[in-house]
Amino acid sequence: MKNWFMLSLVGLDQPSIVAKLSAGLCKSGCNLGDSTMGRLGKYFTIMLMVEYEGNKSSLDDIIASVCDPLNLDSHLVQIEDGSAQDFEPDVRISLFTEDRMGVVEDVTVPLADAGLNILHLESNLSEDSESGTYYIHLEGTLSKGLPPINQVLEKLEDKGIKSHLIPVNAQFS
Repeated sequence: MKNWFMLSLVGLDQPSIVAKLSAGLCKSGCNLGDSTMGRLGKYFTIMLMVEYEGNKSSLDDIIASVCDPLNLDSHLVQIEDGSAQDFEPDVRISLFTEDRMGVVEDVTVPLADAGLNILHLESNLSEDSESGTYYIHLEGTLSKGLPPINQVLEKLEDKGIKSHLIPVNAQFS
């Protein structure tokens, strides 16, 4: 019986992390599932679903043999099921504002209250900007339709948070 695990990794970015990780895991009998990977600052982060016939302890040993030479810190959790659940977003929203403490909360709480389930969120601070512009890009599904989301975006505009919403589901176009 195969087991599913969620593997999280973080370490300084360097060439070939993904290639060495995937090759090492596959050669050890692991099947790689859904993943998200990206650079955050100077670091590379990975969240990866792994299917493996053995137990958590033996997979931990495999991960250590692959990740130790790459100086990657790892965290492994066994999960119930690794089957893919594709959720297509209803909307994409880009927000721009001055960087300050609490801005992600100021955006995500009212959007969640308005029925947005965030599937993906990416944020970054502009290095080139003297003003310190903070960018938030997210995708999500809507449980209460588009009007409550538009109302939240209008209120955020009053607080100096500019936004751009793109409906990607024909139902909300």
